[in-house]
Amino acid sequence: MPHLSRRTALRLAAGLTAGSALPLAGCGRGAGPAAATGSAAPVDSSPATGTVAVWAAQGDADVLDKVIAPFKKANPDVRVKFTLIPNAEYYTKLQAAVAAGKGPDVAQFFPESQAQFLDAKTLKPVPDGLVDPDAFFKSLWDAGVADGVAYTVPWYAYTYALVYRADLAKKAGVSAPATWDDMTPFLKALQGAGAGHGLGADIGWDVFNGQDVAMYAWQAGGSLLSSGGKWTLDTPAMADALKYNASFFTSGTADTGGPTFLDAQPYFVSGKTATMITGPWVIGQLDTAAKKTGWTASHVATAPLPAGSAGSVSFSAGGSWGVLAGSGNADAAWKLVRHIAQPSTQIAQYKAYSSLPAVISAWDDPAIKGQPLLDAFFTQLKDTRAFPKVTTWQQVATRMGKEMEAVAKGKETAAKAAANIQAYAESVGTGSE
Repeated sequence: MPHLSRRTALRLAAGLTAGSALPLAGCGRGAGPAAATGSAAPVDSSPATGTVAVWAAQGDADVLDKVIAPFKKANPDVRVKFTLIPNAEYYTKLQAAVAAGKGPDVAQFFPESQAQFLDAKTLKPVPDGLVDPDAFFKSLWDAGVADGVAYTVPWYAYTYALVYRADLAKKAGVSAPATWDDMTPFLKALQGAGAGHGLGADIGWDVFNGQDVAMYAWQAGGSLLSSGGKWTLDTPAMADALKYNASFFTSGTADTGGPTFLDAQPYFVSGKTATMITGPWVIGQLDTAAKKTGWTASHVATAPLPAGSAGSVSFSAGGSWGVLAGSGNADAAWKLVRHIAQPSTQIAQYKAYSSLPAVISAWDDPAIKGQPLLDAFFTQLKDTRAFPKVTTWQQVATRMGKEMEAVAKGKETAAKAAANIQAYAESVGTGSE
């Protein structure tokens, strides 16, 4: 069952419209992804026909019917029927429909939590030549590959980076932290320049915190699963990740009492906090929080995440598409997915809903390229990893978030927390045993 994405939660809380502006940034290409594609017959270029039933979670897909207008014009004999389902209910309803043999032709998935669907009983393999795997950010493509077969095609992308008060950094005479060791001095400098706390840390202690500690463990040189598919969470790298997160609180640069998630932007704008480790959607919403057009441009800067001993690694997330194994119109379904994967369609999706493209070349479009506040997110997207492709990942990540709380509040050592996470992960397994 998917979590309500942070992006969706913010839009609901702020009452933002589908067209609320969110600039993107950067240009260029990341490293090429794994070459795995599908094993199905290629899809030809003839017009699509018949009805294609599409299920998606409310949010980015709200505008998709309008975005694909060129597809419908070029394929006048096809009917695309959208069903939009509340985010928190989406996977539950999709799983039930698939089990009952009543699923759609095409379904939206989330790269960070789609592992349970990646098999031939649920999804058709991506047809040979449908898309170029190298066109997408590597980790997003990899998230849809299981046992060498690709089952999903990336649609939109996001990751985390550092968002900070540039005005306070200038006053303090400091630049963005490049490493873990730089982080606490940077945050303290921002406090010296007037911020209440240097970091508006995430204190939800939930699955999102689990994603954070996974990211820090990668930065410390760790892995979450062995090459043999066994959990590797009771490691020095995991302990270092937990200590690093706790250091924000023990140093006094973050507060275990707040801000809550929905308070993060008001705190940041008011100066109660001076940095956030967050996604790119925040940038387009800060002027609203400040109630002043242009506030963001004059007060905010971004940077890739500070690097641990193994670098500045983040996680990849977003949206993807797959065609159900039981689809009655797979040919037209794949033609629709191919259209959505085109740079022009992903650019149209950006203009309509601010969804960052999963196709790297789309970032070269004038509508997106060169917007400095989001350049760090593009840089970070090229250095991301997919979360473990196991069905129990969400459970394990939630437990990781709870253990992070215990360490941050001084109730448990990092070593003990890592051992607890490992024991829990082993108890629930990976879903493949």
